[in-house]
Amino acid sequence: MPYSSFTLAKAKKDFGLTTAEGGRFLPPIDPIAPSSRLQDALADLPWAIAVGSEKAKSEGIIYPILQEVRRILKNQVSLFSGRDFTVDVNKGLNGYVDYLISRSQEQLEIEAPVVMVAEAKRDNLNEGLGQCIAEMVAAQIFNQANQVNISTIYGSVSNGTQWRFLKLAGSTVTIDLMDYALPPVDQILGFLVWIVREG
Repeated sequence: MPYSSFTLAKAKKDFGLTTAEGGRFLPPIDPIAPSSRLQDALADLPWAIAVGSEKAKSEGIIYPILQEVRRILKNQVSLFSGRDFTVDVNKGLNGYVDYLISRSQEQLEIEAPVVMVAEAKRDNLNEGLGQCIAEMVAAQIFNQANQVNISTIYGSVSNGTQWRFLKLAGSTVTIDLMDYALPPVDQILGFLVWIVREG
């Protein structure tokens, strides 16, 4: 059973999670101005929105932003796109994740610590919550199995122009019910860099 089969209710039940819903849980974070390279990539934003497919938004908006995060962090982290992240088949923690960021520089294989997963959705962000949470649980188990103690795993569900953030600490998932809009990209970049560097 792949990650995509998880709804929010199923993820909570299967993994014994509680959810805390509310406003912003991230601390005050300075926005980061995009490089000219990212600005050029986001010049295609109207095209990606007009096409409207999940793939167009994922490749045309989300991936360039996550690549920018990696560049800002001097390529000291690894970014995986569309990779198999099978952690525990018996728990349904198997399949492909849209995006995964690790604090390891290793790009050939996913190595701990995994600090963030991002799930791309065409429209309704709520539909991606269960899948993203299951991927976050998998990252938590993956880190523990590799003797890396990371207290918090972060996640994001995005349709490209709206970003919703989640965090998993222990068995509690906190969901920021405020969706952060793009454009501008500056605040989203600030959040993502902070999460990967400090979270």
